[in-house]
Amino acid sequence: MYSEKVMDHFSNPRNVGEIENADGIGEVGNAKCGDIMKIFLKIDDDIITDIKFKTFGCCAAIATSSIATEMIKGKPVKEALGLTNKAVIESLDGLPPAKIHCSVLAEEAVKTAIADYYRKNNIPIDFETGCDGCCEACAVEE
Repeated sequence: MYSEKVMDHFSNPRNVGEIENADGIGEVGNAKCGDIMKIFLKIDDDIITDIKFKTFGCCAAIATSSIATEMIKGKPVKEALGLTNKAVIESLDGLPPAKIHCSVLAEEAVKTAIADYYRKNNIPIDFETGCDGCCEACAVEE
């Protein structure tokens, strides 16, 4: 059912925890399945120098959070914005069709955390986060 990489990232998740005074925080959830992902970013000179996550969810939710953090740690913010759920799936050697939504949550959590960083630094947000603006953390200011 799950690839070896999914099981490895579920059993040995990387970058778990939170960053105090994070430069950007993104929290997303899926009401249908109950998964909740929270991503914390530390950014120095436009480089993601540290990233942590806290995820409440299934094996795939934890694995996608873990691999997403590994994929963008050390990267420029603009490059991290290019993270896609498809890249997350490929990095994990696939996900069952019923678990694809977990990869979408990982992408949205990263983009929501970057949007939070942009807002805090008065940088125009010119990308979609996937967030519907339902909470204070990612409400669009006009």
